Amino acid sequence: MKAVKDTAIRSVTVSAYTVPTDSPESDGTLAWDKTTLVLVELEAGGRVGIGYTYSGVATARLLQDKLIPLLEGVDALAIAARWWEMQVVVRNLGRFGLAAAAISAVDTALWDLKGKLLELPLVTLLGQYHADMMIYGSGGFTAYTHRELSSQLGGWAEQGLLAVKMKVGREPHRDAERVGCARDAIGSGVQLFVDANGAYARKQALEKAEVFSAHGVNWFEEPVSSDDLEGLRMVRDRAPSGLEVSAGEYGYVPVDFRRMLESGSVDVLQVDATRCMGISGFLRVTALSDAFHIPLSTHTAPALHLHPACATRGVRHMEWFHDHVRIERMLFDGFVEPARGRLRPDRSRPGLGLTFRHRDAERFAV
Repeated sequence: MKAVKDTAIRSVTVSAYTVPTDSPESDGTLAWDKTTLVLVELEAGGRVGIGYTYSGVATARLLQDKLIPLLEGVDALAIAARWWEMQVVVRNLGRFGLAAAAISAVDTALWDLKGKLLELPLVTLLGQYHADMMIYGSGGFTAYTHRELSSQLGGWAEQGLLAVKMKVGREPHRDAERVGCARDAIGSGVQLFVDANGAYARKQALEKAEVFSAHGVNWFEEPVSSDDLEGLRMVRDRAPSGLEVSAGEYGYVPVDFRRMLESGSVDVLQVDATRCMGISGFLRVTALSDAFHIPLSTHTAPALHLHPACATRGVRHMEWFHDHVRIERMLFDGFVEPARGRLRPDRSRPGLGLTFRHRDAERFAV
């Protein structure tokens, strides 16, 4: 490990990029045609650490106004101090939502910078547990035709992915037909997950659980709103055996995850380091999940999650989300492609192993 003398942050840059989707997309409760990536770059000792979140342009303004003034000239290696300081600064704004996303981007940039300053891949710095990580293909948007649904999910199955996920809940009367189409496309040997994004009422979710289970679905994500912990617990308790209930992508602070775990509302806890206050927040969530003996799955942003996921015993798999895969493949050098449905960190590159391609991103700049 390299001895580092100059660890003071000399410059901080914030930028935002809005990338149109390759076709209209929707899930059970929302429709969209573009995705915004907010990027933070921190320079110290001649190295640049990068962190990012998928959020809104307002997150970049919040970063500029509230968080960036905390960073210039301070020790880049004192990550815990920075993490707590940022939470104090946003106290009166509320730590959730945009503020948590902004903190996430900075915290991840600090961890990436630390790895680069020490010339260590982040998975080694954190302590590697898994050699590689299973991914599941995620898309199957409700805006897709049956042909588009079959092509995307079936394509992932042909590439060797062992699980795929589709959206449900926008038109409940069509859910059984669409799930049957997906099952036909991927065959019997690939796991099928569904994600309702909180679209169903409690009893409706129980009815759908029976329907989905008949098609061999074994993962039911946010069958009801993730704010309805009693409803999630009801679905988890009464759903057919073999159908796991998952939620957690809208957790922002550690107490969000503690409440979900204490309520017994999920079989698998989801965690998103672009929302839960970065890799520092991610590590706190993994400790909670270990304490409750509940496995984890990372939510979206696969390039960002690969190293921390492989350093965490309880992570079962990662989401290979269509939108973010497309953006990260376009804009980052060091993006890792799957082999036989798994991702392996590139330990020859320090930090997250990523560099941002500014020239390729210029056309998307906000």
